[in-house]
Amino acid sequence: MISLLVLSFFVAAFAVMVFMRRARRHARRYGADMPQRFHKGHVPRLGGAGIFLGMGAAWMTAGWYGDPFNVGWPVSSSALMLLCIAPAVIGGITEDVTQRVSVRYRLGLTLGSALLLCWLLRLGVYSTGIGLVDKGINWVPYGAVLLAVVAMGGLPHAFNIIDGYNGLAATVAVLVCVAISHVALQVGDRQLAAMMVCLIGATLGFLMWNYPSGKIFAGDGGAYVWGLVIAVACVTLVQRHPLVSPWFPMLLLIYPVWETLFSIYRKVARGQSPGTADALHFHQLIFRRIVRVAFSDDEARQLLSRNNRTSPYLWMFAALSIVPAVLFWNNTILLMIFCGVFVATYVTAYLMIVRFKVPRWLRP
Repeated sequence: MISLLVLSFFVAAFAVMVFMRRARRHARRYGADMPQRFHKGHVPRLGGAGIFLGMGAAWMTAGWYGDPFNVGWPVSSSALMLLCIAPAVIGGITEDVTQRVSVRYRLGLTLGSALLLCWLLRLGVYSTGIGLVDKGINWVPYGAVLLAVVAMGGLPHAFNIIDGYNGLAATVAVLVCVAISHVALQVGDRQLAAMMVCLIGATLGFLMWNYPSGKIFAGDGGAYVWGLVIAVACVTLVQRHPLVSPWFPMLLLIYPVWETLFSIYRKVARGQSPGTADALHFHQLIFRRIVRVAFSDDEARQLLSRNNRTSPYLWMFAALSIVPAVLFWNNTILLMIFCGVFVATYVTAYLMIVRFKVPRWLRP
């Protein structure tokens, strides 16, 4: 599998370099007054296209030359997954270039890709670990498929929400993919592990240009690649292997999922549309109220330094859920408890930051 990781890394790194040099004029279309903008200059947002190409090249290689890689992955399956994911990714890339694709259309594309994946790969959420919910799923025709479509179509937008600073969403995606690969190998699923390894390599190829230099961003296209592929892997892992708790992916992804749910609640409570962009996400508050101003006469360098120093706070925060998910991947009760602990920790930390009650040791 190391060869697949290396292949996806180099293909993605080269593709991202090409996009980084050729797409700067498109970056000018991204308005300087956007509330979620925390950088200076015109930075291309086509890193997701490079990630998709790197991952796709490795997937097709693993499918076409399956035996040397010992993953048992038919080329038809890898090609089918790429075709199903493509509509959402292309929609995200189009938004990155034109800034004219509305949230409603992008959500429709991710749900459409999720529906294709569930239909062609026969995926569904048949167990949640909660008796009453499982009975309800069985009572509703195609309830398991519907739940899978909603989860798989929503996760890309959750990754898009946390994609605010250099290396933030990409590193979280890498950590999640490593966790899924580990559990997949524990249950003997080399095909699923290989799928994740290819995404890890492609993301690392993008990170080489994104962190800490911030020369290119993943954009909506990158978030949609991470969200859809990770969602497919999680649903497939639980469906194929009953030993894996259905709460393993829930705890593993609780950071982007809860950030999204909390953001929707926060905006609705203020009378705003959930699709409205703002600067009150958890990572944005950390940037503005915890990370101190760097000493630099150049405003662009100062902003880049603060941008880079924001991400490690969120990496550690995400690890609070990823580490216990890996340790207790087959223990539903403990996974539920850790989900509750994470939610309580998130809300407490958010309120502390909003009320300017952050401990001094968190403000280096």
